[in-house]
Amino acid sequence: MIQSFNLSGVCANKIDIEVKNDIIVSVKFDSGCPGNLVGISRMVIGKKLDEVIDLFEGITCGSKSTSCPDQLAKSLKTMSISEACCV
Repeated sequence: MIQSFNLSGVCANKIDIEVKNDIIVSVKFDSGCPGNLVGISRMVIGKKLDEVIDLFEGITCGSKSTSCPDQLAKSLKTMSISEACCV
C-alpha cells in the first residue's frame, strides 16, 4: 500500500512511499529538485526503513531546518511507528 505525506519547509509538496515488510519498494516526490529527488528515490529502493532514517534524519538544506531527505526520514519514521503499533 502506498502512503502519502504532505511535506513542510522544503520545495517538494508531497511524497508517496510504498513499503513492504520493512523494505522500501518505491518513493515518489511531488515537485522539488527533480534530479536530486529521483536520485534519492532510486537509492533507497530495497533498503530497510531504519537504514534510510539513520542516513537522512537531520539533514538540512541551506538555511532551512529540514530538507527533502530529512522529510523522507520523518515520513519513514511515521510509517515505522504505525507498523510497530498496529501489527
